Amino acid sequence: MTQRQGNLFDVAAACLAEPDPARKQAATQSAAEYWRDGCLHADASGADPVRDLPGRPARPELVAPRALKARKLTSREGRAAMIHAVAHIEFNAINLAWDAVQRFRAMPTDFYADWIGVAAEEAEHFGLMRDRLRDLGYDYGDFPAHDGLWEMARATAHDPLVRMALVPRVLEARGLDVTPGMIARFEAAGDPETAASLGVILRDEVGHVAVGSRWFKRLCEDRGLDPGPLYFDLLREYMRAEIRCPLNLPARREAGFDEVELEGLQALCRTVDEP
Repeated sequence: MTQRQGNLFDVAAACLAEPDPARKQAATQSAAEYWRDGCLHADASGADPVRDLPGRPARPELVAPRALKARKLTSREGRAAMIHAVAHIEFNAINLAWDAVQRFRAMPTDFYADWIGVAAEEAEHFGLMRDRLRDLGYDYGDFPAHDGLWEMARATAHDPLVRMALVPRVLEARGLDVTPGMIARFEAAGDPETAASLGVILRDEVGHVAVGSRWFKRLCEDRGLDPGPLYFDLLREYMRAEIRCPLNLPARREAGFDEVELEGLQALCRTVDEP
């Protein structure tokens, strides 16, 4: 970008469209810097149409979740497969953040500032995981992955309120629940480097889920809706009210879940074994 000013929505769409992971990371960091420097403006009237599909590399192969094999962390390949799964989530999270920016064009400026910041941190997280993959002799794309996160993006593309309720406050919040256990497993497997990187991701993801909580509740307030009952209505409509346990209650509280929500989630959730 050589011009002094640029359209935020077009820049966000370009970041979303970039298929190469390294270039997507670099474009994301540059866009965040341009935004902080005041070089981007949110002009919906002058922007190109909303982009519906993200850019992706040819690999990894995308398969159904049930087709993914559980691997033990006792082997190098097993550790790499788990790291790859996290890297794939973080790559998708970059796309999800940019999609929120470029898709929802009637939001306050603070909304864009929040999600640009999330995109930049997700890009850092992807880099952390890709570095660990390379340390182990692998790279992003070497294992199959699934498309669950982007499927929810498609399902919530019509309404920022629904997006805020279900992507950060359900799918990303699940990371708050499972990451502490992953950290412990990598430490037990003699991989403190990956455990430390996951600790950085967990710390930042609390803030990302908090962004979703804040905007879900603000949009409810703007529309005169009660966020408590609506959240569970959306869970029933889109998720069949299926919530996995156990929940990381302290992290979820920090991320904006209140006690009534947590009690309701615990009443719905079922205990499952994570891979």
